[in-house]
Amino acid sequence: MTTWRNWGRSASCVPAEVVAPVDEADLVETIQTTAKHGQSIRPVGAGHSFTSIAATDGIQLRLDHFSGIVTADRRSGLVTLLAGTRLRDLPPLLGAHGLAMENLGDVDPQTIAGAISTGTHGTGLRFTGIAGQVRGLRIALADGRVVDCSATERSDIFHAARLGLGAIGVLVHVTLQCVPAFALAAQEHPESLEEVIDGFAERAAHADHVEFYWFPHTDRALVKTNTRLPGDAPLAPVPKWRRLLDDEILTNGVFAVTCATGRVVPAVIPSINRIANRLVSSRAYTDHSADVFVSPRRVRFREMEYAIDLDVLPDTLRAIKSLLDDRGWRISFPLEVRCAVADDVWLSTAYGRTSAYIAVHRYYRESFREYFDAVEQILVAAGGRPHWGKLHTRSAADFEAAYPKYGEFLRVRAALDPGGLFTNDYLRRVLGPVSR
Repeated sequence: MTTWRNWGRSASCVPAEVVAPVDEADLVETIQTTAKHGQSIRPVGAGHSFTSIAATDGIQLRLDHFSGIVTADRRSGLVTLLAGTRLRDLPPLLGAHGLAMENLGDVDPQTIAGAISTGTHGTGLRFTGIAGQVRGLRIALADGRVVDCSATERSDIFHAARLGLGAIGVLVHVTLQCVPAFALAAQEHPESLEEVIDGFAERAAHADHVEFYWFPHTDRALVKTNTRLPGDAPLAPVPKWRRLLDDEILTNGVFAVTCATGRVVPAVIPSINRIANRLVSSRAYTDHSADVFVSPRRVRFREMEYAIDLDVLPDTLRAIKSLLDDRGWRISFPLEVRCAVADDVWLSTAYGRTSAYIAVHRYYRESFREYFDAVEQILVAAGGRPHWGKLHTRSAADFEAAYPKYGEFLRVRAALDPGGLFTNDYLRRVLGPVSR
C-alpha cells in the first residue's frame, strides 16, 4: 500500500485502495461496492487542502477521468464541467467559448470539485468564492442514486453540496456561471503597512480586486490591485525575462533558499524579510484574467486562513502584529489579506457577511503549531470562520453558532448518508457523527 500525502505535507494516509472510475456507471458501482463491504470512501482532488479532509484508510476516489467541458452556452455563460477538471485547464477550455471564470484564487492545481467543496475564493468585494458561482450539480449519493440539483430542483441537496466538504456525495458535474472573457490591468507596489491597513476597506470598495501581503518584522506591504477590462483590450503582459526574474528566481528560487536558511538560523529572518521588501519593485501589466489571478507557488508551506467581518480587519491585524512583536517569533512567510462579498452558500466562510480573509503561512519544514494557535485565538475572538481546507483547530461545537445553516446542512447529510459512507476523522471533528 502506498502512502498518500497532500501538497503541504501536513496530512497523509494509507488508503486501502485507490480507485479511479472511468465513467459515471463505474463511479456508482464503486460507491455501491464500497458500501456493501462496510468501508468508507473519500474523493480526492489535487491534495491542495492543508487539512486531512481527503484522508482515508478506506477507498480513495480519484476523478482523473472526469475532466473537461460537458456543455457550454456562450449566451448565458453557463458551463457544465466534469468534476475532476483542474482549474489550470479551464482558461483554454473556456476561452474556446469566449468565456472565463468570474474570479479565481492565486493557485490553480485544484479540481473544480475540490475547489468548491472546500470554499476556495479569490478577492474582490463584488465577487463570491467559487462555490457562489455554482448554478447546478450532478452528484452520486451513498445509496447509488445519481441526481441533478439546483436552486430550484432538489434545492436542499444543492445548497448543502455546493460547499459540501465531500460529505454529501461525490460530485460528477458542476455547472458554473461564467462571464465573457476579460483582461486585467494589474498594479503591484509596496506601501506603508499602517496606511494599507487603515485604507483597505475603502480600497476594496472601489477596486475590482485588491489584496496585500505583509512580511512580518517589516513596516511595508505589497499591494496588488486588478482592474477588469474587456476581453479585446490591448495586452501588455510582464516580459518573459521579468516574469522569470520576479516569479521564478526571486519569488520561488531565492525565497526557497531564504526559508531554508531561516529554519537553520531564525535570527536572520527579520533581516531577510527587510531585504525582500526592498527587492520587491513596482510593476504594472495587462494580461488575460487567469494569467493575472494565478501565480506560481513552488515553495511548500502550511497555511491557516480565517474570514472575519471586514469592519474588524484593522484591529485584528494590529492584534496579530502585536502578538508577533511580543512573542519574538521569526516568521519568514508573509500574511495575506483578501476580501469577498457576502453570499448565501450554507457553509461558506462569507455566508451572510462581507468578509476579509487573513491567511498566515509557515515554511513546511518549520513547526507551525504555536504560531497558528496563537493567531487563531485572535481570529476566533474576532468572530472568524476558518477556511475548510486550511489548518485550524475548530470542531463541530464551534460551528453551530458560526453558521446559521449549519443545522440544515447536518440534516441533509444525515438523510443522504446515514451510514457515514463518505466520512473520515476530519469530518467527524468538524461535523460530528452522522445522526438523524
